[in-house]
Amino acid sequence: MDTLVTDIIGMTGTGLVVLAYYLLQLEKVHSRSLTYNLMNLFGAIFLLISLCYTFNLASFVIELFWIGASLIGLWKLYRGRNSRSHPEERFG
Repeated sequence: MDTLVTDIIGMTGTGLVVLAYYLLQLEKVHSRSLTYNLMNLFGAIFLLISLCYTFNLASFVIELFWIGASLIGLWKLYRGRNSRSHPEERFG
C-alpha cells in the first residue's frame, strides 16, 4: 500500500479519536452513545491499519486497548438496549 494512503488512513483515525474526545468534552455526545463508541472504534482501527505499515509497538498496543474499550462500550450499549426491550430478562 502506498505511504500516502496509509498516512491518510492514519490521519483519519486520529481525527476520529480526537473529534470524539472533543465532542465528549463539549457535551455534544455521551460516553455511552453509539456515536462516541463507533468514532473511537473506527479511529483506532484506522490507526492500527496505518501502524501495520509504519510500525510502532507502543502505539500498536494502545490502539488494541482502545479497540477493546470501544467494543466494551458497544457491548454495554447493546446489552442495555436489549434489556430495555425485554424487561423480564433484565434480572435473569
